[in-house]
Amino acid sequence: MSNNLTWHQHTVNKQARAKKLKQKPSVIWLTGLSGSGKSTIASLLEKRLFEANHTTYLLDGDNVRHGLCGDLGFDDKARVENIRRISEVSKLFVDAGQIVITAFISPFKADRDYCRSLLESGEFAEVFVDTPLEICEQRDPKGLYKKARSGDIKNFTGIDSAYESPISPEIRLNYIDETPPETAERLYQQLVEKGYI
Repeated sequence: MSNNLTWHQHTVNKQARAKKLKQKPSVIWLTGLSGSGKSTIASLLEKRLFEANHTTYLLDGDNVRHGLCGDLGFDDKARVENIRRISEVSKLFVDAGQIVITAFISPFKADRDYCRSLLESGEFAEVFVDTPLEICEQRDPKGLYKKARSGDIKNFTGIDSAYESPISPEIRLNYIDETPPETAERLYQQLVEKGYI
Protein backbone atom coordinates (compact mmCIF):
# COMPACT_ATOMS: atom_id res chain seq x y z
CA MET A 1 0.00 0.00 0.00
CA SER A 2 1.26 3.49 -0.82
CA ASN A 3 2.50 5.74 1.97
CA ASN A 4 0.74 8.61 0.21
CA LEU A 5 -2.74 7.35 1.14
CA THR A 6 -4.72 8.72 4.06
CA TRP A 7 -8.10 7.63 5.40
CA HIS A 8 -10.76 10.26 4.74
CA GLN A 9 -13.18 10.74 7.62
CA HIS A 10 -16.73 11.26 6.36
CA THR A 11 -19.40 13.34 8.05
CA VAL A 12 -21.88 10.44 8.20
CA ASN A 13 -20.47 7.53 10.21
CA LYS A 14 -21.37 3.93 10.99
CA GLN A 15 -23.26 4.84 14.16
CA ALA A 16 -25.43 7.35 12.30
CA ARG A 17 -26.20 4.87 9.53
CA ALA A 18 -27.07 2.13 12.02
CA LYS A 19 -29.32 4.50 13.95
CA LYS A 20 -31.17 5.46 10.79
CA LEU A 21 -31.59 1.79 9.84
CA LYS A 22 -32.60 0.93 13.43
CA GLN A 23 -30.35 -2.10 13.63
CA LYS A 24 -26.98 -3.29 14.86
CA PRO A 25 -24.57 -3.80 11.95
CA SER A 26 -22.76 -7.12 11.99
CA VAL A 27 -21.19 -9.92 9.98
CA ILE A 28 -22.79 -13.34 10.25
CA TRP A 29 -20.02 -15.57 8.84
CA LEU A 30 -21.16 -19.07 7.86
CA THR A 31 -18.30 -21.52 7.36
CA GLY A 32 -18.31 -25.24 6.59
CA LEU A 33 -17.51 -27.79 3.95
CA SER A 34 -18.96 -27.73 0.44
CA GLY A 35 -22.43 -29.25 0.67
CA SER A 36 -22.77 -28.49 4.39
CA GLY A 37 -25.79 -26.26 3.77
CA LYS A 38 -24.19 -22.82 4.20
CA SER A 39 -25.79 -21.15 1.18
CA THR A 40 -29.22 -22.63 1.84
CA ILE A 41 -29.21 -21.56 5.49
CA ALA A 42 -27.74 -18.13 4.68
CA SER A 43 -30.46 -17.46 2.10
CA LEU A 44 -33.22 -18.45 4.50
CA LEU A 45 -31.65 -16.38 7.28
CA GLU A 46 -31.53 -13.33 5.03
CA LYS A 47 -35.22 -13.84 4.15
CA ARG A 48 -36.06 -14.08 7.87
CA LEU A 49 -34.12 -10.89 8.65
CA PHE A 50 -35.66 -9.08 5.69
CA GLU A 51 -39.15 -10.03 6.86
CA ALA A 52 -38.23 -8.65 10.30
CA ASN A 53 -37.45 -5.28 8.60
CA HIS A 54 -33.66 -5.55 8.77
CA THR A 55 -31.46 -4.23 5.98
CA THR A 56 -29.18 -7.04 4.86
CA TYR A 57 -26.87 -8.28 2.15
CA LEU A 58 -25.81 -11.84 1.43
CA LEU A 59 -22.33 -12.56 0.07
CA ASP A 60 -22.21 -16.11 -1.30
CA GLY A 61 -19.04 -17.92 -2.34
CA ASP A 62 -20.05 -18.90 -5.86
CA ASN A 63 -21.66 -15.54 -6.61
CA VAL A 64 -18.60 -13.57 -5.54
CA ARG A 65 -16.39 -15.79 -7.70
CA HIS A 66 -18.33 -14.54 -10.74
CA GLY A 67 -17.20 -10.96 -10.18
CA LEU A 68 -15.08 -9.57 -7.36
CA CYS A 69 -12.96 -12.70 -7.12
CA GLY A 70 -13.35 -13.97 -10.67
CA ASP A 71 -9.61 -13.65 -11.27
CA LEU A 72 -8.69 -16.08 -8.48
CA GLY A 73 -8.02 -19.80 -8.61
CA PHE A 74 -8.49 -22.35 -5.84
CA ASP A 75 -4.99 -23.01 -4.52
CA ASP A 76 -4.28 -22.01 -0.91
CA LYS A 77 -2.85 -18.60 -1.83
CA ALA A 78 -5.92 -17.75 -3.92
CA ARG A 79 -8.26 -18.93 -1.16
CA VAL A 80 -6.54 -16.61 1.30
CA GLU A 81 -6.91 -13.66 -1.08
CA ASN A 82 -10.55 -14.57 -1.75
CA ILE A 83 -11.39 -14.36 1.94
CA ARG A 84 -9.28 -11.23 2.43
CA ARG A 85 -11.35 -9.45 -0.22
CA ILE A 86 -14.60 -10.70 1.28
CA SER A 87 -13.49 -9.54 4.72
CA GLU A 88 -12.79 -6.03 3.45
CA VAL A 89 -16.13 -5.88 1.63
CA SER A 90 -17.89 -7.14 4.76
CA LYS A 91 -16.25 -4.38 6.79
CA LEU A 92 -17.60 -1.81 4.31
CA PHE A 93 -21.11 -3.24 4.63
CA VAL A 94 -20.88 -3.00 8.42
CA ASP A 95 -19.68 0.59 8.09
CA ALA A 96 -22.80 1.18 5.96
CA GLY A 97 -24.92 -0.04 8.88
CA GLN A 98 -25.86 -3.33 7.23
CA ILE A 99 -26.17 -6.87 8.50
CA VAL A 100 -24.02 -8.87 6.10
CA ILE A 101 -24.33 -12.63 5.87
CA THR A 102 -21.51 -14.57 4.26
CA ALA A 103 -21.51 -18.17 3.06
CA PHE A 104 -17.96 -19.28 2.29
CA ILE A 105 -16.06 -22.47 2.96
CA SER A 106 -13.30 -20.17 4.29
CA PRO A 107 -11.14 -23.17 5.23
CA PHE A 108 -8.39 -21.42 7.18
CA LYS A 109 -8.81 -20.16 10.75
CA ALA A 110 -6.37 -17.27 10.22
CA ASP A 111 -8.51 -15.91 7.39
CA ARG A 112 -11.72 -15.99 9.42
CA ASP A 113 -9.85 -14.37 12.30
CA TYR A 114 -8.69 -11.65 9.91
CA CYS A 115 -12.27 -10.64 9.22
CA ARG A 116 -13.00 -10.63 12.94
CA SER A 117 -9.98 -8.36 13.51
CA LEU A 118 -11.37 -5.73 11.12
CA LEU A 119 -14.54 -5.29 13.17
CA GLU A 120 -15.45 -4.07 16.61
CA SER A 121 -16.26 -6.47 19.43
CA GLY A 122 -19.69 -8.01 18.97
CA GLU A 123 -19.86 -7.31 15.23
CA PHE A 124 -18.62 -10.70 14.01
CA ALA A 125 -20.43 -14.00 14.60
CA GLU A 126 -18.70 -17.12 13.29
CA VAL A 127 -21.32 -19.75 12.50
CA PHE A 128 -19.92 -23.24 11.93
CA VAL A 129 -22.25 -25.35 9.80
CA ASP A 130 -20.85 -28.56 11.24
CA THR A 131 -21.93 -31.16 8.70
CA PRO A 132 -19.68 -34.25 8.53
CA LEU A 133 -17.72 -34.86 5.33
CA GLU A 134 -19.53 -38.12 4.60
CA ILE A 135 -22.92 -36.37 4.67
CA CYS A 136 -21.63 -33.53 2.49
CA GLU A 137 -20.40 -36.14 0.00
CA GLN A 138 -23.76 -37.91 0.04
CA ARG A 139 -25.52 -34.62 -0.70
CA ASP A 140 -22.93 -33.44 -3.26
CA PRO A 141 -25.43 -30.97 -4.81
CA LYS A 142 -22.99 -29.74 -7.45
CA GLY A 143 -21.23 -33.07 -8.12
CA LEU A 144 -17.96 -31.60 -6.92
CA TYR A 145 -16.97 -34.37 -4.51
CA LYS A 146 -17.34 -36.94 -7.26
CA LYS A 147 -15.07 -34.86 -9.49
CA ALA A 148 -12.57 -34.36 -6.66
CA ARG A 149 -12.46 -38.08 -5.86
CA SER A 150 -11.84 -38.89 -9.53
CA GLY A 151 -9.05 -36.31 -9.75
CA ASP A 152 -10.89 -33.94 -12.07
CA ILE A 153 -10.79 -31.17 -9.43
CA LYS A 154 -7.59 -30.42 -7.50
CA ASN A 155 -7.24 -28.59 -4.16
CA PHE A 156 -10.76 -29.48 -3.08
CA THR A 157 -11.45 -28.69 0.57
CA GLY A 158 -11.96 -31.79 2.67
CA ILE A 159 -10.40 -34.09 0.05
CA ASP A 160 -6.92 -32.88 -0.88
CA SER A 161 -7.00 -29.44 0.74
CA ALA A 162 -7.33 -28.80 4.46
CA TYR A 163 -10.34 -27.46 6.33
CA GLU A 164 -9.58 -26.01 9.77
CA SER A 165 -12.76 -26.40 11.79
CA PRO A 166 -13.63 -23.51 14.11
CA ILE A 167 -12.52 -24.25 17.66
CA SER A 168 -14.99 -22.02 19.48
CA PRO A 169 -17.45 -20.46 17.04
CA GLU A 170 -20.14 -18.16 18.35
CA ILE A 171 -22.72 -20.61 16.99
CA ARG A 172 -22.39 -24.24 15.90
CA LEU A 173 -25.12 -25.73 13.69
CA ASN A 174 -25.53 -29.47 13.24
CA TYR A 175 -27.55 -29.28 10.07
CA ILE A 176 -28.38 -32.99 9.69
CA ASP A 177 -31.79 -33.96 11.07
CA GLU A 178 -33.60 -30.63 10.73
CA THR A 179 -35.17 -29.07 7.66
CA PRO A 180 -33.41 -25.98 6.26
CA PRO A 181 -36.15 -23.61 7.55
CA GLU A 182 -35.88 -25.13 11.04
CA THR A 183 -32.11 -24.65 11.09
CA ALA A 184 -32.35 -21.10 9.76
CA GLU A 185 -34.96 -20.20 12.39
CA ARG A 186 -32.80 -21.69 15.14
CA LEU A 187 -29.86 -19.64 13.89
CA TYR A 188 -31.99 -16.50 13.83
CA GLN A 189 -33.12 -17.04 17.42
CA GLN A 190 -29.56 -17.66 18.63
CA LEU A 191 -28.32 -14.52 16.90
CA VAL A 192 -31.05 -12.51 18.64
CA GLU A 193 -30.29 -14.10 22.03
CA LYS A 194 -26.56 -13.44 21.66
CA GLY A 195 -27.13 -9.83 20.59
CA TYR A 196 -25.78 -9.96 17.05
CA ILE A 197 -28.99 -8.63 15.52
